[in-house]
Amino acid sequence: MERFIAPPRRQRTLASPCTVVGQGYWWGKEVRVDFLPAPANHGIVFVRVDLPGRPSVPARVEHRVETPRRTSLQRGAARVEMIEHIMAALTGSEIDNCEIRVTECEMPACGGSSRVFVEAFKRAGIVEQPAIKPRVVIQEIVRVSLDDQWLEARPTRSGRMILSYELDYGSHSPIRPQFFSMSLTSESFDKHVADCRTFLLRSEAEALLAQGMGRHTSYRDLLVFDHHGPVDNRLLFPDECARHKVLDMIGDLALGQVQWVGHFYAHRSGHRLNAMMVAELLARQQALQHRRQCA
Repeated sequence: MERFIAPPRRQRTLASPCTVVGQGYWWGKEVRVDFLPAPANHGIVFVRVDLPGRPSVPARVEHRVETPRRTSLQRGAARVEMIEHIMAALTGSEIDNCEIRVTECEMPACGGSSRVFVEAFKRAGIVEQPAIKPRVVIQEIVRVSLDDQWLEARPTRSGRMILSYELDYGSHSPIRPQFFSMSLTSESFDKHVADCRTFLLRSEAEALLAQGMGRHTSYRDLLVFDHHGPVDNRLLFPDECARHKVLDMIGDLALGQVQWVGHFYAHRSGHRLNAMMVAELLARQQALQHRRQCA
């Protein structure tokens, strides 16, 4: 049976500017984030308006720099951290072109989810543009792995992007094994993952506090687990942790700035493997295009 491939879609941008203000998880500094409409083929670009010359960094995988527990970008003096929830909100809202002006390095926590950003985009409105969104169709199984963590990109007959996540930290973890899978549309993102929050263990939270990080964050601002479950908080979904991992995956895979058609299946993977997958798939796509040009 031949695979169904949905017709390509037009690029989209915001109809008007919008703003989100909040504190970062790690250092607690207040940051203002202005989202501005951008022309077709502009892509997603962060601009550090607080720095001399207003340096910018495109949200592309080649500008990713390794940072524990979050996704960061840097080009020259322009560095931005914890961008994954913004990138997920843009992808889930099908916004392809946007200039993002920020006043600090770290993006606002906003409850550890994408909800605040999604609602800001809804208020601003979204418009189509004449250009077509670049698309990559997964043609074969591609796997990246680190120890017992792995991520596969698989062909799919659905013509869409499907994301699945297996979360299993072992029998001694207070976070129980769980699985979540979804076909990505703006509606499914809004309904199933936009609200799902960052999580960590109480021991991890205490270690970060000892390093001077997260001191402006309370147990009500994200999910912190001890052996009794979430501390001073409650789950929105029984599998909220797996759903948040899917949200992170959406945000990280957006660093390809293409429309992916395929099934991304993850087992205990995180930001590093997500970025490795983007780099591998783009390299394969570039090699394929080169072969076609030389044929």
